[in-house]
This record gives sequence, structure tokens and C-alpha cells, in this order.
Amino acid sequence: MKNILLSILMVAVVILGFMYWEQKNDERESLEENTVLTQEQIRNVGKLVVTEGTFSQVFTYKNSKSFYFDVLSARKKALIVVNADVSVAYDLSKLDIQIDEEGKRVIINDIPEEEISINPNIKYYDVTQDYLNQFEAEDYNKIKTRIEKGLREKIENSTLKSNARNRLVSELQKIYILISSMGWTLEYKDQPISNSENLEKIKL
Repeated sequence: MKNILLSILMVAVVILGFMYWEQKNDERESLEENTVLTQEQIRNVGKLVVTEGTFSQVFTYKNSKSFYFDVLSARKKALIVVNADVSVAYDLSKLDIQIDEEGKRVIINDIPEEEISINPNIKYYDVTQDYLNQFEAEDYNKIKTRIEKGLREKIENSTLKSNARNRLVSELQKIYILISSMGWTLEYKDQPISNSENLEKIKL
């Protein structure tokens, strides 16, 4: 009788041990699946956030050279019209993200700098040039550099960068909603995100 009870007890221990191991294994697999899914969804959301604008500029380029002790001079000038397509973007694939599997936390450690792209369409009108002072490649490069510098100053004083930031916050809100729906929490550096509105108050 004692042997039978001992055998039953051993079988029960083995069954309980197997059930415990199976439960833990299922929990681990579920956690790994959630982690992979979270990373994959963040990667899917992490597309370029782009704000675009168009800037126009008109200016006159003049240049003169003197010869023979300033007795003679050669001039060139042109009316230049610029229409530039400008974009401000965040490449969210470069997000520095840390995954805390056990704590079910997604921590954003760093957000990449915005990327400013300027594509100017430059047209020259009323071009005049003397034989001894003609337009060369160096002149066109100087003009393009001057144009891009002026456009960057305009961008800094425009709403393009702030609009791009608003789009960035919108994309991060998508990540927050996704993570929350899976029972995970989102943090930015040391700041926990308790709701999507918190993102708008964080200094990114």
C-alpha cells in the first residue's frame, strides 16, 4: 500500500512539475512574441515624418573685374529666380530604443536630429557678361551656396521645423497607443508616458 501511495505521489510530482514547466515556457514564449511584435510594429511605424514647404526668392547677382590699373573693367550680372522645395524630416528608423522585456517597457533613449533637405530650382534671366568676365562654374557654385544659406535662415524663422515636430509627436503617439494596447509602457529617457497628451509636453 505504501509503495502504491509513493508511486502515485511521484507521478503527481512529475505531472505538476511538467505543468509548471509548460506554463513557464508558455509565458516565456508569449513574452518573446510580444517583444518581437512590439519591435516589428515600432519599425513599421518608424517611417520618415516629413513636412514640406516651398520658398521663392529673387535677387540680382553682380560682379566686376578691373584691368590695367583700374582703367578698364569687365562686368557680369544676372537676375536670379529661385523656387525651392524644402523638407524637414525625422528618420524614425534611427530611434535609439531599449526594450525591457521583463518590465514590459519600451524606453526611447534618443530621437534623431531633424534632416533638412533643400532642392532649389534656379533660373537665370537678363544675363549680361563682358568678354573678359564671363560666368564660370565657380560663379554658379557661389550663387547656389548663397541661395542655400539664405533658405536655411528662412527655414529657421518659419513654421516648418515646428510643424515637423508636431508630426513627430503624432507618430510617437501611434507608438504609445500600440504599446499600451499590448499592456506595455512607454518612456522617454527618464520620463514615463502615462497618456498620449504627455508627449506634447515633453521637450524632445
